[in-house]
This record gives sequence, C-alpha cells and structure tokens, in this order.
Amino acid sequence: MQNRQRPLLALTALALAALLAAPAIPAEGGVSVDVTVTGLRNTKGRIIACMTSDESRFPRCRDAGGSYKANAAAADNAVLHFTGVVPGTYAIALLHDENENGRADRALTLIPREGFGFSRDAPVRMGPPRFEDAAFTVGAAPITQTIRMRYML
Repeated sequence: MQNRQRPLLALTALALAALLAAPAIPAEGGVSVDVTVTGLRNTKGRIIACMTSDESRFPRCRDAGGSYKANAAAADNAVLHFTGVVPGTYAIALLHDENENGRADRALTLIPREGFGFSRDAPVRMGPPRFEDAAFTVGAAPITQTIRMRYML
C-alpha cells in the first residue's frame, strides 16, 4: 500500500512546487504592477511600498481605500509586486526601512534618515511630491517601473 502512495505523493509535491514557482496571476479584472528599486545605499532591512489612488492619502496611504501594499527584503534591484490592481490612476511611495521598525525615521522631526522614492521619480521640494507628479495610469496591460531610492542623510 505504501509503495502505491509514493508516486501520488511525488506528483502532489511536484504540483505544489510548480504552483509556488509560478508567477502571481492577477485577480480577475486586475493587472500586475512590478517595481524595480535602484539606488539602495545598503541591503539592511526591508523596502516598504504603498500604491494608492487616493490623492488625499498620498504618500502615506494609511487606511486608504484603493491602495495596495508590497514589501521585499532590501537588495540591489529588488522587485516589488502589486497584483490584482484595478485600472485607474495611482502613485507609489517607497521607504527603505533599514531598521525594520515599520516607520520612517526622521532627524529634527523633518529630515528623513532612511531612503524614500516615488513613482515617476517625482520631484521632492520641501516635502513629499504632489500626487499629480507621481501619478501614472494602470490600464489592462501589466506595468513595470523603476524607482530610484533617495537619501537625505
């Protein structure tokens, strides 16, 4: 009896391995947005990303409807994957959370100690960019972007 179960177990394990290795399939009606992150000063911690369509919640997008979150270990050319994205206008904000405390550390309450980045390499002037400067359109086709990490200190 045990010998008959071995081929079935082997096939099941093989099928599960194939599913784990397969690329993520977007939810019905949604597409994927993949972001490659460049310019990290080190590979400590994690990269945290939020993509939102809520202009009033950008760049923080906490509790924002129509937002997607992703994170990855900090690495050269790390890729973040947003899946099942509904078509619309979005902006992305990144944080290089070097100490993994889940928040943006600041010096003198204003200057970010950790890296940050925005979609479309939106300009930063005396504060975060405007939603319009970072905004891009998601349609029916998958999107790939590159976002450069910046550091103030």
